[in-house]
Amino acid sequence: MNKLFNYGLLSALALLSYSCEPDFLEDPVLTNTGTLTSVQFEEAAALDPSLPTGLMSGVYALTFTTGTGGTGGHDDFGMKSYDVFSDMLSGDVALSQSVYGWYRASITEFGAPQDFTFGDNRQVWRYYYRIIRGCNSVIDGLGGMDATPESQANKYTMGQAKALRAHSYFYLANFYQKEYDASEPILPIYRSAADQNGPKVPASEIYDLMESDLTDAIALLDGYNRDNKTEINQDVAKALYAYVLGARGTDYTKAYNMAVQAISNYPVMVGAEVTGGFNNVNTPGWMWGVDLNQDIGLGLISWWGQMDYYSYSYPAYGDLKAIDASLFAQIPANDIRKGQFLNNTAFAQHLMPLFKFYDSDRVHTGTSSIVKADYVYMRVAEMHLMAAEMAAFAGNDGAARVHLKNLVSTRVPDASYIDGLSGQALKDEIYLQTRIELWGEGKSYLAMKRNKATATRGSNHLSFVGEPIPYNDERMTFEIPEGEIQYNPFISTQNQ
Repeated sequence: MNKLFNYGLLSALALLSYSCEPDFLEDPVLTNTGTLTSVQFEEAAALDPSLPTGLMSGVYALTFTTGTGGTGGHDDFGMKSYDVFSDMLSGDVALSQSVYGWYRASITEFGAPQDFTFGDNRQVWRYYYRIIRGCNSVIDGLGGMDATPESQANKYTMGQAKALRAHSYFYLANFYQKEYDASEPILPIYRSAADQNGPKVPASEIYDLMESDLTDAIALLDGYNRDNKTEINQDVAKALYAYVLGARGTDYTKAYNMAVQAISNYPVMVGAEVTGGFNNVNTPGWMWGVDLNQDIGLGLISWWGQMDYYSYSYPAYGDLKAIDASLFAQIPANDIRKGQFLNNTAFAQHLMPLFKFYDSDRVHTGTSSIVKADYVYMRVAEMHLMAAEMAAFAGNDGAARVHLKNLVSTRVPDASYIDGLSGQALKDEIYLQTRIELWGEGKSYLAMKRNKATATRGSNHLSFVGEPIPYNDERMTFEIPEGEIQYNPFISTQNQ
């Protein structure tokens, strides 16, 4: 983490000036006189090779910096904000008790997806486009989209920028399109920091850029040994490619191959790790995450501040997030993951994740107002499940069963029941295991869309209990925000 903070925080603060509204054209790299153009950046990078790495560190810092969605809200804390949004939209995370009002009207009662004036539409949009802008600045400074940097260090930096840009477009595409339709215009596309406001382009063009970026990233990151897990390496880039292909649904075999290639360097979390708090980035099964510490200074406005009973947090004071009661009921009693959730007389209806996510001190309301538990962005269990899912969708049930058993056999005493599954029953089991294994990690919404599933909320939700909500329901996607319509002349003249 040292390199990240030697260069990154100043760059991150500068990048906070970006959005797709009036300040869209502000360059995120600041100098004494105001801005640094891409040409100036390229010249400076030639003199100081650490500059591109430093700027990329700043972009990474935005993924866990508060306010990066452009609001002062306590649900605006970087990438993990949208893990919460998506898990609640899918229904797998229940807001089982609401004291302070975060998430209720806008997310769990679907206010934002049905009204473009709700601020959460703007927050999601602004965060991901801010990351894209930062990545574009790095790419421009290294010669642009089609350039291959000369130095190995700059190749690695270019690969990370392209992978993170693809990641941001991937989430935007999922959040703002009901389901993949190649011809439907969905988002503006910006390939350079010099690009100005633009019209929505078809989903196929967005996905083509993601695939191009990730193909380049995988090649550029070959041999890269990262300094810390905050940075994207080749394995993470391959995993992201598997997600993109899975969402697009056009090449399940290639998606399967990408997922399999991403697996080899990481063991699955087992035994005590599964109920050990998910709070240490050095956990071998974590592929991508952030080492948070007191110097970073996150507190209440953080993922831990919204999810953990054992932090200084909203759950500690009554704003409770829980596993959906119906999903919990589907976890076998002898499954180690059943023990991740509290199920006693006092809190039976809440089913809080008191033994999955927690600060290591395990003191109610926390021992400090500063977060020291880490963020997980991706772990290898995802790729075992993705490999199984993509194999099943490609019609390779044998491979699907192998990969599914590789994970499930570490969770239950006997996973032999999987041997008898095929076809839709096998797909359904993979989807269920994905929801159980990755609960609260921001992946159930993506799986819901890939599987074209319907969610029916369990008894511990505060609203819409028992109502079937399909993956392509209007309430499952955000609206292009009011500010974008006002300030982007191309968007304002297109159909919304």
